[in-house]
Amino acid sequence: MSALSRGLISRLRLLSLNPSHSSCTATAAANATTSLTQTQCHFFRCFSSEAMVDAMEAVADSRPVIEAKPGPMSPGSKRTGLIAVKCGMTALWDKWGARVPITVLWVDDNIVSQVKTPEKEGFPALQIGCGQKKAKHLTKPEVGHFRGQGVPLKRKLHEFPVSNDALLPVGMEIGVRHFVPGQYVDVTGITRGKGFQGGMKRHGFSGMPASHGASLSHRSIGSTGQRDDAGKVFKGRKMPGRMGGKQRTVKNVWVYKIDPARNLMWVKGQVPGAEGNFVFIRDAFYKKPDVSSLPFPTYFAPEDEDPSKLEPLVADLGEVDPFMVAD
Repeated sequence: MSALSRGLISRLRLLSLNPSHSSCTATAAANATTSLTQTQCHFFRCFSSEAMVDAMEAVADSRPVIEAKPGPMSPGSKRTGLIAVKCGMTALWDKWGARVPITVLWVDDNIVSQVKTPEKEGFPALQIGCGQKKAKHLTKPEVGHFRGQGVPLKRKLHEFPVSNDALLPVGMEIGVRHFVPGQYVDVTGITRGKGFQGGMKRHGFSGMPASHGASLSHRSIGSTGQRDDAGKVFKGRKMPGRMGGKQRTVKNVWVYKIDPARNLMWVKGQVPGAEGNFVFIRDAFYKKPDVSSLPFPTYFAPEDEDPSKLEPLVADLGEVDPFMVAD
């Protein structure tokens, strides 16, 4: 930047930040027209930091106020999801003696870290933060994002699209009671990476003969194309390659039990990812739960409730023994 440009910017900044100097200058030029003076003041105002502060305050005042209060859930409403940590798998036996394969998920300190509204971003959504992390382990833009929103530093962020009536204020905590035992959820995560694998493991090919007619090609995938017509390997052919490490969603996972005291959730079956990985839980898309049984937009705990004294909640298994019905 040249010295002339630096001097001009410094002069404009001085005039915009020093009203008395600006007034003296305007008084000395009393013969100037009023329209010219207004134009100069507006031009100087554009270089002032006060104009930026006023603009930010105006935008903040125009934003709708989001209140944290329960309300009725309509069939078209869409609640937010949660971020959980996969703890591992085990097995439980229900009251009828049936063995239930279980995956344990830990909802670790989920809060609303950002709210996106149709007026500003064009669509309603909630950014959820999970876990804790030190500032030295985050980038400067990430630290600035958390400090700008006024929320604690989080280890994992994820955005969930919601309906307009399911928006929550920034900084609100969401626990495991956001979900209800007995409902179905969709769980998304990154599958375990298997590395480079062959066709038999990756795609389930049967392979070549194990004894007669095969020499050093027992696990080969066989032919991959034709002769002169078409003389190429078509795109999408199942061949050896990198396996796993991709985002996958397991749908219609049944919530067997939740523990509000420890923010744990027991779901039936397997979910993608290794132990310690983050998974994203949302209401099931196909097996939609009854809207009357879900807390909307989330669960609001009473003021006199002590979470450490709450007992685990188990899904209702009915009063009919499934083994007696089978007999």
